[in-house]
Amino acid sequence: MNRPLPFDPIARAAQLWEDRIGPSATMAAVTGVMRVQQIVQSAVDGALKPHGLTFARYEALVLLSFARRGALPMRVMGERLQLHPTSVTNIVDRLEKDGLVKRVPHPTDRRTTLVEITDDGHARLEEATKAVTAIDFGLVGLTPKQTEQLSDLLTKVRKATGDFIG
Repeated sequence: MNRPLPFDPIARAAQLWEDRIGPSATMAAVTGVMRVQQIVQSAVDGALKPHGLTFARYEALVLLSFARRGALPMRVMGERLQLHPTSVTNIVDRLEKDGLVKRVPHPTDRRTTLVEITDDGHARLEEATKAVTAIDFGLVGLTPKQTEQLSDLLTKVRKATGDFIG
């Protein structure tokens, strides 16, 4: 979008919804979440692109960097990233092609392959992290307290839909 609209289109849609269909609070909230997702994704993609990363690949590198040994089985990566095994394979393939991770045999389970972050992967992750944190991951306009409240509210929705237990 090139320039801001002179009105809030979601508020306008909510009013029309209210007039024609009924209560609009949920519709307006969901439409707002979807729009903010577009804004955040665009900002994060823009920050990561110069580093040759997508958000999915960035998340995978972060996950591996958090692992005690810098390596995890692909199955565990899929569980933690909440992705289908095919998606994890595609992400790892791209990261491996770029030299940011490597596949290594599991030391005790011959059926399992580990994905290990490389030194180049650590370096790229460090630079990419500077880029996304410099833009607050694209989530602008909120105080730190409001950001925490937003996270708490979104966590409630995720928990209620069975995203996690506990």
